Amino acid sequence: MADLDKLIKEALSAEEKDILRETEELGWFALGMSQFTGKLAWVSWMIMIVQSAMFLAGVWCAWNFFNTSDVITALKWGFSGTVLIITAAQLKLSLMPQMQADRVLRELKRIELLIAHNAR
Repeated sequence: MADLDKLIKEALSAEEKDILRETEELGWFALGMSQFTGKLAWVSWMIMIVQSAMFLAGVWCAWNFFNTSDVITALKWGFSGTVLIITAAQLKLSLMPQMQADRVLRELKRIELLIAHNAR
């Protein structure tokens, strides 16, 4: 696959190479950080703030769970901590579909730019 990509890049003109360079696929961390910019950045920020608060509350509940000697109290802290940590993980994972959608939109934009450039 890398050889095919190399052949495609060699066949392109300088302007088309610039278009490809500007719309290159982002790495995992760059794609993740791009969720915090743009029109819907506030949603990602709110999810991460709520997720962080839930995770910290879950860790606090887990700490109290391990420091109890009563079974009922341990059940209360353990169940609360488990629910909070699992929900925090689920909230963080809710950003994955948006990251995938951004990857697809970025590739479509790349194709649009190449078609528009070749139509000139």
